[in-house]
Amino acid sequence: MPHWVNRPEGSNWGDFGPDDQLGTLNYIGPDQRRAAAAEIVEGQAFCLSLPLDLPGTLVLNPRRKPPVLAPTRLGEVPYINYPLSEVDPILRDVLSDDQVLLSTQYSTQWDSLAHVGALFDADGDGVAERVYYNGHRPGHDVMGAGAEGEHGSYARRLSVCEMAKTPIQGRGVLVDFVRHFGMDRRIVTRRDLEEVLEAQQVEIRRGDILLLRTGYAEALRDMQDAPDPERLDRTGAVLDGTDASLQDWITQSRIAAIAADNYAVENPHTDPQACCLRLPLHHHCLFKLGLPLAELWDFRDLAQALEARGRHAVFLTAPPLYLPGAIGSPVTPVATI
Repeated sequence: MPHWVNRPEGSNWGDFGPDDQLGTLNYIGPDQRRAAAAEIVEGQAFCLSLPLDLPGTLVLNPRRKPPVLAPTRLGEVPYINYPLSEVDPILRDVLSDDQVLLSTQYSTQWDSLAHVGALFDADGDGVAERVYYNGHRPGHDVMGAGAEGEHGSYARRLSVCEMAKTPIQGRGVLVDFVRHFGMDRRIVTRRDLEEVLEAQQVEIRRGDILLLRTGYAEALRDMQDAPDPERLDRTGAVLDGTDASLQDWITQSRIAAIAADNYAVENPHTDPQACCLRLPLHHHCLFKLGLPLAELWDFRDLAQALEARGRHAVFLTAPPLYLPGAIGSPVTPVATI
């Protein structure tokens, strides 16, 4: 049975089954993976991740903190450069062993479908309640404090671990906004996107993962020694989440996911009087379609290689951490051409 009576207009709730947790990742199947593998011609691989201690000197989200590494401990003993001869004099091993405190969406990352929900009357009782993709609910599927054992939060459903189990592997298609528009800030409508697709002869297929190069992550890396947050705010293209025709294009294209090199993928609304969504594209993708979004990837080297070869598609491997309950995840995407 579905988890809802009403489903949002323009959504695909229930299309992949009443209990679906994968959304548009269902578009990636064996045929799509075989087609993606055919994009490997040279066997050259590119890491698409920023170092996970970036954005570093520039604060993008005050809730999200840079990783803090520390040694593991046995009692009060830190296991960094630790000689096992302290335990047994005949042993010659020296061990180092660490752990990390990490905001899962601080740097190069995936949003899970538990990241953004909405107030929506899924029950059909006339009262809007908090709900996530396919009718999944807070308090039962996405848990808060005291959720599971010692965890302070825990997504029992819609977690990134579902994306890891799939796993995310398919045809990535690069749309190079930098090459077409330059590095300045631009709000990209459907017309703009289709203009770039035509100019760069980019073919979009069902199950593709759309890779958007805006130049934002490149500027972020370059600014570490001379931070300039105002210039960063004027850097790179962002999708116009308010463009209903762009939302329709995302739905009708049957893409599986969107990965951008910027922060938030779209242009967030900052007008407190604007109704009714601060992140309308997140609402459309994560809440309505179950279409995962990724942020702060690094496309510079890949873009240069693809442009030199007159290509746009890659074999992409980008599973999140298989971390049960996690709502977001760092990722080290690899593109092979």
